[in-house]
Amino acid sequence: MSFLKEILNRPFFIKLFNWEYWSFHTVYTPIYIYWVWLCIRARSFFFFNTANPAIKNGGFLMESKKEIYDIIPPQYYPKTVLVKAGSAFSVVQQTMQQHAFIFPLIGKPDIGMRGLSVKKLDTERDVQAYLQTSKVDFLLQEFVPFENEVGIFYYRYPGESEGHISGIVGKEFLTVTGNGIATIEELLQLDKRYILQLPVLQKTYGKTLKQILPLNENFVLVPYGNHARGAKFIDLTPLADQQLSGIIDAVCKNIPGFYYGRMDVRYNTWEELKRGENFSIIELNGAGSEPTHMYDPQHSILFAWKEIIRHWRILWKISRLNHKRKKIPYMNFSSGIQMFRENSAYVKLISPE
Repeated sequence: MSFLKEILNRPFFIKLFNWEYWSFHTVYTPIYIYWVWLCIRARSFFFFNTANPAIKNGGFLMESKKEIYDIIPPQYYPKTVLVKAGSAFSVVQQTMQQHAFIFPLIGKPDIGMRGLSVKKLDTERDVQAYLQTSKVDFLLQEFVPFENEVGIFYYRYPGESEGHISGIVGKEFLTVTGNGIATIEELLQLDKRYILQLPVLQKTYGKTLKQILPLNENFVLVPYGNHARGAKFIDLTPLADQQLSGIIDAVCKNIPGFYYGRMDVRYNTWEELKRGENFSIIELNGAGSEPTHMYDPQHSILFAWKEIIRHWRILWKISRLNHKRKKIPYMNFSSGIQMFRENSAYVKLISPE
C-alpha cells in the first residue's frame, strides 16, 4: 500500500489524475473548434483585440502591465514603477527613494504570464540581484500586506449601464504548518500540490527547507496567489451578491476602455471588500484572462470546458459590439501572427533556465 502511495505521489501521476495540472493545450485542445466557430462568425481570427480598447491587443498577449496600471485610478492599486532592463542599480535606488518605497517589494516582468519570474524582494540586495538577472523590463511594486486574495472575473457589454461578475476564485497561498517534528521539506511532501513545487522551492530556499517548524507555526513559501506556483484555487462565485457586484462594477467603470477580464485583488476582510474598503488591485488581465475559479479541485474538466466556452462567448459578443458600435478594427492576420511570435520569444526570456 505504501509502495502504491509512493507511486501516486510522483509528479507524473499527480498531474495525470488531477486535470488542474494538465498543460494549457491539453485542457484547451478539445474545445478549440468552438473558438474557430467564433472566429468564423466574427470574420476574424483575432477579434479579441477590440474587447478592451484601452489595452494593447485587448489584453490577450504582450500587453504592458505598467500601461494597464496607468489607466486604473491610483487609489486602487499598490505603488508601482517600471524598471528598464539593464538599468544601473544606482538609478533604481534613486527611483525607490523618490517614491518612498517600503520593503518588501514584488518584482515581476512588465509583460508577464502565469507567475513566471515573479519574486518577493525583501532587501535592496534582492532588488539588485533581480535587476542583474532580468532580461526584460520589469515592475517594482510594493507588497500589499492584506492576507487574503481573490480573482474576480468581470464583464460589461458596451452600451449597457451595469457590468457583471461571472466568477470569483479564492486563493490559498502555498503554506505549511509546523508540528515541531518534521522539516519544512518533509511537510511539503505531505501535499501533492506542494510536491510539484519542490524543485523550485529547493532552489529558492535551499537549506531553509531543512529547518523544523515549531508546533502550529505557519510558514508562507509563496506569498501570492498563483496556481502555477502552488496556490490552491477555491470557487467562491456564489459570494457574488448585489453589494459586491455594485462595488466591482463602480471600480471597473472608472477604468477607461475596460469591458472584459479578471482582476486579482488583495483584501483585508470580505465585509470590507464588499464596502469597497481596504483592498488593492494587484493585477488586471484582459482578453486573455481565464475563468480561474474552474481550477477548484472539486470541479471536473467538463465544468472547466463549460466555463471556458461561456466566457469565450462573452468575449466574442463584447468584441463584436465594440467593433460595430465604436468602429474599432479587428487585428489583421499578419499582426496577429506576429503577436504570437513575439509572445513565444518573450516567454523564453522570462522562463527559468
